[in-house]
Amino acid sequence: MKVVLLAGGFGTRISEESQYKPKPMVEIGGKPILWHIMKEYSYYGFNDFIICAGYKQQVIKEWFANYFLFNSDITFDYTSGGNNLTVHNSQRCEPWRVTVVDTGLHTMTGGRIKRIQCYVGDEPFMMTYGDGVCDVDIRKLVEFHKRHGKIATLTAVMLDQQKGVLDIDGKNAVKSFREKSQNDGAPINAGYMVLNPVIFEYIKGDETIFEREPLERLAEEGELMSYMHKGFWQCMDTKREMDVLEGLLRAGCAPWKRWDDE
Repeated sequence: MKVVLLAGGFGTRISEESQYKPKPMVEIGGKPILWHIMKEYSYYGFNDFIICAGYKQQVIKEWFANYFLFNSDITFDYTSGGNNLTVHNSQRCEPWRVTVVDTGLHTMTGGRIKRIQCYVGDEPFMMTYGDGVCDVDIRKLVEFHKRHGKIATLTAVMLDQQKGVLDIDGKNAVKSFREKSQNDGAPINAGYMVLNPVIFEYIKGDETIFEREPLERLAEEGELMSYMHKGFWQCMDTKREMDVLEGLLRAGCAPWKRWDDE
């Protein structure tokens, strides 16, 4: 089953980093967050990736073009007047097949998915956003999707309430105040989706925002299911969130990192 990764946005809310590279290529722990997401899927045996690139798409292509060399021991031999290269050790490379597609600079999320239809083919596929990590059991997620038989499954997580909760009457008087509790959260779309190929029929073109008309229509038709995940999920929209993820990696307690370091 192929894995589609949305990696084409501008990432304006983390402009400290995204002015130089696409947000999915912003590094945590010395590797792009996109690499971390791919390692999650690879841990469960999914190694065929399609990356929907856009903004600064050349950075993604160059990184993967050089990935094999960066993870190998190499001899550069110029003694004979030529440029001879010998690779001695490449055991640290992942068994990945990566297709990077330029899906346009201003294309919306649905349009990006539509543009890679020919690479997906007529089979179910997975899709997630290139800026968030999660410790969801992807194998169980796929099994859940196959059992219910609907067109689409998304992973839902509880968004914590960050502030105190107020009960306000019609005259703007605060009737009660209490600190937040876990029950105050609301489920949100965390990505990590499984989609049947008929999903492409729900996307009109480049201007389609996947999270609006396609998902709203699927919900109305009863074809959208949620896989509730009670574990870890964190997006990286801001520098502060990037620092949180970096801190978890440095402390050796990053929940999404289930693979062993080579």
